[in-house]
Amino acid sequence: MLTTPPRTFVSVPFFFFLLFFSLPLSSLSQPSPSSSNSVYNSFLKCFSEKTKSPQSQITDNVFSQSNPSFSSVLRAYIRNARFNTSSTPKPTIIITPRSESHVSAAVTCSKTLNFLLKIRSGGHDYDGLSYISDKPFFILDLSNIRDVSVDIASNSAWISAGATLGEVYYRIWEKSKVHGFPAGVCPTVGVGGHLSGGGYGNMLRKFGLSVDYVEDAKIVDVNGRVLDRKAMGEDLFWAITGGGGGSYGVVLGYKVKLVPVPSIVTVFRVEQYMDSGAVDMVYKWQSVGPKTDRNLFMRMLIQPVTRKKVKTVRASVVALFLGRADTVVALLRKEFPELGLTKENCSEMTWFQSALWWDNRVNATQEDPKVFLDRNLDTASFGKRKSDYVATAIPRKGIESLFKKMIELGKIGLVFNPYGGKMAEVAVNATPFPHRNKLFKIQYSVNWKENSAEIEKGYLNQAKVLYSFMTGFVSKNPRSAYFNYRDVDIGVNDHGVNSYKEGEVYGRKYFGENFDRLVKIKTAVDPGNFFRNEQSIPTLKNAKGTLLPEPGKAKRWSRAGGATVVATVVLHVF
Repeated sequence: MLTTPPRTFVSVPFFFFLLFFSLPLSSLSQPSPSSSNSVYNSFLKCFSEKTKSPQSQITDNVFSQSNPSFSSVLRAYIRNARFNTSSTPKPTIIITPRSESHVSAAVTCSKTLNFLLKIRSGGHDYDGLSYISDKPFFILDLSNIRDVSVDIASNSAWISAGATLGEVYYRIWEKSKVHGFPAGVCPTVGVGGHLSGGGYGNMLRKFGLSVDYVEDAKIVDVNGRVLDRKAMGEDLFWAITGGGGGSYGVVLGYKVKLVPVPSIVTVFRVEQYMDSGAVDMVYKWQSVGPKTDRNLFMRMLIQPVTRKKVKTVRASVVALFLGRADTVVALLRKEFPELGLTKENCSEMTWFQSALWWDNRVNATQEDPKVFLDRNLDTASFGKRKSDYVATAIPRKGIESLFKKMIELGKIGLVFNPYGGKMAEVAVNATPFPHRNKLFKIQYSVNWKENSAEIEKGYLNQAKVLYSFMTGFVSKNPRSAYFNYRDVDIGVNDHGVNSYKEGEVYGRKYFGENFDRLVKIKTAVDPGNFFRNEQSIPTLKNAKGTLLPEPGKAKRWSRAGGATVVATVVLHVF
């Protein structure tokens, strides 16, 4: 029998242990071609053994960097072009599973090879945490796990994690014109990320969050087991209904309860400018939007624009009313005269057609419903998002100063989403999502088309400046943020010795007091912290489990930020 010689460590002064150097992060995360091939072959062998499939049958589901399809598979579900450049760190392998056994094998084999596993469903992770890393990693792309099974008799549906919201709405529409589901307005968003992070849409004031209607779920845990709600237990089930799925395992899908919708609904859009009542409209909206009839959702868009060669701000109310036009016009004539809504502003249509309308399809009643089956692959623009919550109304003078700041900055816009109604009736700890009692949520939004590091730096700075400007108007202690609007500016985690403290910084913003329970669940189900990313839930310090490589000191990759890192290297001799 061969015995392994004992490992010996070179005893040298501390400063020889630490070598500090500056390198492009893309080079730090890229194994050499020969190393990549070796890893690929090892993974393929393991994957074949675990799935009991010949390697020839699974090569279409495992892509190495040398595969001609690697680039197209990688780019297909990158929804932010900032992370789709030649310098962006690339995965060593992409796995595109088609079954539960494939997902289980992918987890087990990635863990065996000590590679970070990034989990991607629709790719709408705003800061790319589901598909980039500073460290060597694999991508588990769930886009082929996309079944949607609707059962109108039980008012329910099983939805796979890789399905898109557009596909969900279409499959419901196929079966019923008076059923819907309260989720997002972007049809290409993946179900796995959307629901595991809470999920909301334009019916949240009537029905609450998407996760308020989750009845069951399936997840692959760190040991490769496929667990339903009963098998995983109520703690883990609670965690993946608003606490993000990627910290605990790979969510395969959710069983959800459908909701009733009227046969006819109403949509409208009303715009005003600074010189024609926009300030008064936005100010009044704060007392109407979160408090009016819960069948009415009025999103407020605020955008700096140039009109008649003059820089100004446009405020737009975009709305869904679960009822007829005459009713909502009469309601807002009384509650919100500053809006100036008329019946001519309104369009009546089916609920499914309203989903098309919210996707900026002007002729929604004439549109082919099958457009929601189009995933619009590899079509991303450059962008940045941030979020805030408002607990007390912003004063009128505050609105005026906000408009001036937005004109000064030039491009960054804001989206106000009203809460109230059903949202305020659900306990803050019923799910990990803790922001139920806020007046409204703010999304900071800026998009651009130019592929330029300098231009990117300018727009990212606009987002940071406006975020700083809003400090006095938004929630405090902590300054809250929405988990599904990932924002690495509020903190990242290297998963080293300070993992808990680093995780608490962003964790409290996303989850409030629910962060404590999430940490305990994470520690129980994944003590070795295999499932991790730059903003995942950390484990408690004394957790015991899978031994992983030292995460190092690499900072979050950012092209605009210089894409460099100070790395710590410890020399060992074996």
